[in-house]
Amino acid sequence: MGFIVNPIAGMGGRVGLKGTDGEAYYEALRRGAKPVSPIRALEFLNNIRIRNIQIITAPKPMGEDIVRKSSLRDKLFKIINSINQPTTPEDTRRIAKEMMRDIDILVFVGGDGTARDILEAVDKKIPVLGVPAGVKMYSAVFATTPRDAAMVIEDFVKGNVEVVEREVLDIDEEAFRRDKLVIKLYGYLLVPVSSGKIQASKTIYHGFSEEENKIAIARYIIEHMDDDTVYILGPGSTVKTINKLLGIDGTILGVDVIYRRKLIAKDVGERELLEIINKYNKAMIIVSPIGGQGFVFGRGNQQISPEIIRLVGRENILIVSTWRKISSVKVLRVDTGDDNVDAMLKGYWKVLVDYNRFIVKKVV
Repeated sequence: MGFIVNPIAGMGGRVGLKGTDGEAYYEALRRGAKPVSPIRALEFLNNIRIRNIQIITAPKPMGEDIVRKSSLRDKLFKIINSINQPTTPEDTRRIAKEMMRDIDILVFVGGDGTARDILEAVDKKIPVLGVPAGVKMYSAVFATTPRDAAMVIEDFVKGNVEVVEREVLDIDEEAFRRDKLVIKLYGYLLVPVSSGKIQASKTIYHGFSEEENKIAIARYIIEHMDDDTVYILGPGSTVKTINKLLGIDGTILGVDVIYRRKLIAKDVGERELLEIINKYNKAMIIVSPIGGQGFVFGRGNQQISPEIIRLVGRENILIVSTWRKISSVKVLRVDTGDDNVDAMLKGYWKVLVDYNRFIVKKVV
């Protein structure tokens, strides 16, 4: 098994940067961002139970350090090449190309940007599996969680998977930071698919009836807003139709906060949310699942961190979705990075799908 970690993937999420491409990495550091991918990588390795496996990895923070800390440290077979400090996309591409000759499957830990680097290096020559650790993961090459990724590897070794072509998608991060969602298909990777453990690619819905549906949902929420409650609005056009109806200049792709129908904070990170929650008596989180994937938390809204979710409480979270979007997923998913919070969120939820219309959907 080839194993490559993008050590800076996901760092921008909780501080509201929506990615770590280019100079955003240094801005994430300035804002106090903490590494995410090494934790996700270690969780993946520690959940692999089979022993008939050998690992070829990249040096130091790109793989070696995590393998040596894991329960599979005795399975470390080979360390490939040298890397730059700080690491670069070229390191990922070069190492992937070199290890490709000696591995049966390549596992990378990162986000869509890392998936693009892997695609450029290996194309469809070997199976590839992504362990989700980025801010936004719209590609269909990722397991739903690091634990699920470990189970997919076990199934792969046992021959219990189907290897299929899956999309590599990515956004223009500069446009994303300007609140514009521009998604492009870059190509396909061969991915081992094990039932329910690999996420779909993001789906975007448009159309007149879809927009009417969003307006009806927003109207219902606005009419039932409590003047003593601060409202934390997650990313996405469904939730942000609330801003539109209130005449608020918020964001589409960031996290905004409303109090008494007025915008009090725009495009905030985890730190600002903690300050707001501590200041006001009551808070409510309003979120919408990602179309085609069903993720409610853990994809593109990491600012709403496990600590934020714990403080607000399950009973003060409202999930909203248009009929069309909710019909595209069998279940909803969470991947906050905290097992206890994920467990708290699992189970059945009422989802607001129209004006005063709810359906029940399971979070798994």
